[in-house]
Amino acid sequence: MTKNIKRIFKTSVLLMAGSFMLWNCESEADNLGSQFFEGASAEGVNKAYDVIAYNISNNDTIRSDASKLTYATLGAFSEPQFGLQKSSYVTQARLSTYNPDFGTNPVVDSVVLEIKPVYPTDSVKTVTDDKFVYPDGNVEAKKVTNTYPVTKYGNKNMKLTVNVHEVTDFLGAPSDIVYSDQVVNYSTLLGSKQIGGTVTGTTITKKTDNSELYKSDPYIRVNLDKNFFQNKIIAKKGQPELSDASNFIRYFKGIRISVAENDGYIFKFTPNDTQIKIYYKSDVTSNGTTKATAAVYPISLGSGNVHFNQIANVRTGTPSEPYGKTAAVNYQTGDKRIYAQGMGGPSVGIRIPAATVAQVRELYKTQKIGILSAKIKMYSDTSVWNNSYEKPTNFTSEYFDPTKPQSERRDMSTFLTDLAAFSANGAIQLIKGYNLDKNPAYYELTVTQTFKDIIEKSEEAKDIALSVGAYDLNSNTGMPVAQQYNTRVYTPNRIVLVGTDTDNPANPQLANRAQLHIIYSTKKTQ
Repeated sequence: MTKNIKRIFKTSVLLMAGSFMLWNCESEADNLGSQFFEGASAEGVNKAYDVIAYNISNNDTIRSDASKLTYATLGAFSEPQFGLQKSSYVTQARLSTYNPDFGTNPVVDSVVLEIKPVYPTDSVKTVTDDKFVYPDGNVEAKKVTNTYPVTKYGNKNMKLTVNVHEVTDFLGAPSDIVYSDQVVNYSTLLGSKQIGGTVTGTTITKKTDNSELYKSDPYIRVNLDKNFFQNKIIAKKGQPELSDASNFIRYFKGIRISVAENDGYIFKFTPNDTQIKIYYKSDVTSNGTTKATAAVYPISLGSGNVHFNQIANVRTGTPSEPYGKTAAVNYQTGDKRIYAQGMGGPSVGIRIPAATVAQVRELYKTQKIGILSAKIKMYSDTSVWNNSYEKPTNFTSEYFDPTKPQSERRDMSTFLTDLAAFSANGAIQLIKGYNLDKNPAYYELTVTQTFKDIIEKSEEAKDIALSVGAYDLNSNTGMPVAQQYNTRVYTPNRIVLVGTDTDNPANPQLANRAQLHIIYSTKKTQ
C-alpha cells in the first residue's frame, strides 16, 4: 500500500472522529489511523477514471461595473492561443465641491491624471539626495525617490501608450449594471503618455527638523490638456454646469483611459484612487499687494462614480476562437484542449460520466468500499502552452448545467459541497495548483464530499464549471462571501489544459488527460 494512500486513511479517521483536518503532500502529521494497516482489516485502492472536460463560452463578456472592480485593468496582450485581449477604463468625474470658488483671475498651470497601479512594495529601488535644495524658499532638504515595478501580465518588457479621451455619452447611475462589452462614444484626446512599467514616489523633507515639504505617491501620471480644463471647468465658475452633481455629470460626462497598442501587457490599478488634479493660480490681495497664489483642485474618478472596464477580445484565426462568442458546449464527448481565460474568457467544464458513477456505485454496493479522497486532476498542455506567462493560481467553481439556457447554466446560489463541508476551516483550498512555475503544471480540484454523496447517497452527478479567478473572502471567517463576489473580471491570466478525446483515447498528447482520481478502502479478503 502506498504512503499516499496510508496518509489518506489516517486523515479519514480524523474526519470520521469529527476532527476536520486538512492533509497535504508534504508530510504526515502523526500515526493516527495506523491500525488500518497493522492488521488485516482493510486495504486502500487508488484508481483513476476519465472525465469529460469541455470548454464553456462566456461570450467574452463579464459584469465589470463599480461593484465588481476592487481593481480595474488597463492594457493589451496578444499571443497565439487566445489572440488579443484589451482592457480600457471608463469613468464619470465628480467635483470635490460644487459651486467651487477658484478665486480671482484663475489660470490653469497644468492638469494631471493620477492612476495608482498594483506593485510589489518589497521590490523597491531607492535613491537619496541629501543635498537637495527645495526651490520654494531655497530650503536645504533631503529627497528620497522610490521606484517600483508595476505588476504586469503578458510581455512585460514592452511599453504602452496611455490615451485619455473625453466621453460623450451619459454614463448613468452608479447602481447600474454594466458589462464589459458596453459601447461608449468618446471624442477629444485630452492627453497621452508612454509608460515603461515602473512608478515612482518622492518624499522631500526639511533638513533642520525633518518636516515634510513635499510628497508624491507612486502613481502613473498623465498630463492632460490644460486649455481644455481652463475652458471646461475653471471658466464655468458660478455657472449651472458646476452647481451640483446631477448637472455636472451631464455636462462633463467622464473620461475613457485606454492604450494605443494591441500587444504588451495588462496591469491592475485601484479605481478609487484615480483622480484628476487641476493645478492653477489665482490672484490673492493682501495689504494692498496682489500675488498669484498656487492651488490644487481635485476631481474624483473613483467611488461614487459610474466606472467600468471595457474588455475586447479578438480571437480570429486562433484555436480558442470557437469558445469566444459561441454558446455551444461539447459536454457529451468533451474537447481535446481546454482554454481557460480570465476577464470574461472561456471557462472549464467537467462532467463525471454516468458509466463511471454506475461502476463506483456497484463497488459501494457489492464491496462496501469507503471513499477517502476524490480529486479531479488537469494538466497544462505543453504542446501548445509551454511558456513563462504566469499561470492562474485560483479558480472559482460552481455547479453547471449545460442543457439550460446560457443565462441559467451556472448555479450561483451555492458553493460546491466540499467547500461547504469545510466551512468551519478557513484554510481549505478547494483547487490547488502544482508546479505553476514549470511546464507542465497541474491542478487538483477536491470533490471528495461531492463524490461521496453521489455514490453513497445516490445524489445527482452535476457538471462543474471552473473559471480563472478567486473568491472574495470574508475578513472575519476567511471563507468566500458568495459565488458572485470574486476576482474574475480583473484576473488576466489564462492557460491551455489537456482535455478529453473520446474518439482516440490512445492519443499520446492525452497522456495527461483530465481524470478523476479516487482513493477508497476495502476489507481485505482473509
